Parts: sequence; C-alpha cells; structure tokens
Amino acid sequence: MVLFLAHVLVTAALLLLVANLVKRFDIADTTSAILAAVVLGLVNAFVRPVAIVLTLPLTIVTLGLFLLVVNALMLKLVAAIVPGVEIDGFLPAVWSSLLLSIFNLGVEMVFGPGW
Repeated sequence: MVLFLAHVLVTAALLLLVANLVKRFDIADTTSAILAAVVLGLVNAFVRPVAIVLTLPLTIVTLGLFLLVVNALMLKLVAAIVPGVEIDGFLPAVWSSLLLSIFNLGVEMVFGPGW
C-alpha cells in the first residue's frame, strides 16, 4: 500500500512538473494531479495494452515511434476524464507524454525498476 501511494505521489509530482514545462497542458491543483495520477495508472493498466495490440502493425512499421502517439492518446483520455486537467491540442499531449516517460525513466534509474 505504501509503495502504491509513493507511485501515485511521484506520478502526480511529475505531472505537475510536466504541466509547468509544456504550454497548453494545465493542471488546476494538487488534487487534480493526484486524481490524474490514479486515473493514468488505471488507463495504463487496462486501456493502453489494448491500444498497443490494436496498433501493433503501425507500431512495427514506424519502428516503435507510434507508441508516442498511443501514450499521448492515453494522456488525452486522462485529461478528458479528470476535471482540472486540460490538454489543448495533440502536440502538447505528445510532448507531455514524452517528457513524462523520460522523467519516469529517470525515477526508475534512481530508485530501481519497480521501486
């Protein structure tokens, strides 16, 4: 339970950081960020695998770059579900998902995989 809460809080902090770095990606407050982190975890657990399987041929043709689009769509889905989270346009969603992935990679490098 503590590890789950740590993941949610770190993801919420990273979402707030990304929202400060990317224009047209706004998070209203900390509560919205925490709720967005929980919803993002659920979306990544249930919706993203289905999207990856459905877009597998396109992902193979683009040598994996289409996964950026899938990640951006997952972030847009979170923004559509969570009040207080807004992404105005597809390009900010792509940049946000890319930065979020890089920051998550950095967290995993510091604390180890699955920390």
